[in-house]
Amino acid sequence: MPDVTHEEWLRRAEELDLSGVHHIDGADEPGGGGSYAVVSPRNGQVLTQVADGGHAEVDAAVAAARRAFDSGPWPRMAPADRGRALLRIADLLEEHRDRLALTISLEMGKPITDAYAIELRAAINTFRWYGQLADKVTDESPHTAPDALALVTREPAGVVGAVVPWNFPLTLASWKVAPALAAGCTVVLKPSENSPLSALLLGRLATEAGLPPGVLNVVTGDGPTAGRAIGLHPDVDVLAFTGSTAVGRHFLRYAADSNLKRVWLELGGKSPNIILPDAPDLEKAAATAAWGIFFNQGEMCTAPSRLLVHSSVAERVTEAIVERARKLRVGDPLDPATEMGALVGEGHLERVRKHIGTGLHEGARLRTGGDRTLAESGGSFLRPTVFDRVDPGMRLAREEIFGPVLSVLTFEDLDEAVALANATEYGLAAGLWTSDLSTAHRVSRALKAGTVWVNCYEEGDLTVPFGGMKQSGNGRDKSAHALEKYTELKTTWIQL
Repeated sequence: MPDVTHEEWLRRAEELDLSGVHHIDGADEPGGGGSYAVVSPRNGQVLTQVADGGHAEVDAAVAAARRAFDSGPWPRMAPADRGRALLRIADLLEEHRDRLALTISLEMGKPITDAYAIELRAAINTFRWYGQLADKVTDESPHTAPDALALVTREPAGVVGAVVPWNFPLTLASWKVAPALAAGCTVVLKPSENSPLSALLLGRLATEAGLPPGVLNVVTGDGPTAGRAIGLHPDVDVLAFTGSTAVGRHFLRYAADSNLKRVWLELGGKSPNIILPDAPDLEKAAATAAWGIFFNQGEMCTAPSRLLVHSSVAERVTEAIVERARKLRVGDPLDPATEMGALVGEGHLERVRKHIGTGLHEGARLRTGGDRTLAESGGSFLRPTVFDRVDPGMRLAREEIFGPVLSVLTFEDLDEAVALANATEYGLAAGLWTSDLSTAHRVSRALKAGTVWVNCYEEGDLTVPFGGMKQSGNGRDKSAHALEKYTELKTTWIQL
């Protein structure tokens, strides 16, 4: 993180050029669908006007991607050459790191320190990792009869539609775009209407890095219009989506109603975080639980929003989290001292507050937070919130809140803890704190979640896959396994 003061970030924000036009076929394209305002959640002020894409803009972007795939050089390049292009993108992301971090902080309320140190690190590392992987994936030649030769080749799947949310606008875009490009696909990226600016900059930097026209296109607009148009488009071969389970269902319907395109979904979560009495360090477990639910304002599908703690240590752990929540510095995202920024907007803030009201009505005990703060700033700020005495049947324990709201539930034995953890329609992630190696293995296998963290939370790197079970989705981002979403296996049998 550069040594930049709050005042200097404010000055840079005033000078930031925020262009809001589509990036199609290697060039900026204003489109003909009008525009909409992007409002910063830090102060409620309009940042800029962004092109509002519809069917015409999506058609143009998909047509460019189709040409680039069917007759352009990108799918036919040597994988090592594609890899070098991805490495150039990573270098440009690094070169423009300050500008990208500032853009993300302004458009979605993330603290500038997190945008720079965490989000940009993830995006840069993703393009570098897949750039280095591009020529390491090999085809197969299975041993078969002596009078035949069998070849199994991986071929790029075609045009990829990538629709990503606002909570990690550049990280999640990179998780889709980088492996798709490494595989030889072309991409139409639609960012959230709340956070389109960093994605537009990514598109321009990719063109600057030397991607041929049409290989990466960025179309802005809302989900019901632009997102739906991508989902229904007959020339989109693969759809990769991160967002809510409700919208994920729409994309499955779009595929069924169009060309049966493959749909890969990373959806919601209501992740359990189990703390057993034999946790190696209860203070660390409590501190990590607090960090996990309040990091990124709780706007994470993997957020450990259900804390399942043994009754013998429940009060000790809960009080430690409450103390941390009360000390957490909520403030201007552009202040390097801020630990928790603004929720993405007024509409989302009100949805989270409605969940808090429902929790109070259902009888959960509010230990801290629950109210708006810094209202005079015009921003969408909420105090870190902790509920205990939460019953498993309460909506606090069942529904994804997507905000800095922790629900504490207690259990008496391990079987009850596992049953509570799995009593959800979601299956994205889970945490477990124990000193017993056998317990760690047995419980990890019993938990219905795509990722299980033991004695930590939100750890990992690009070597491991990420994705969900049950209604948290299918397919995997990150790791070499992500390439499976963007490639087709072709068998060629040659009779000798």
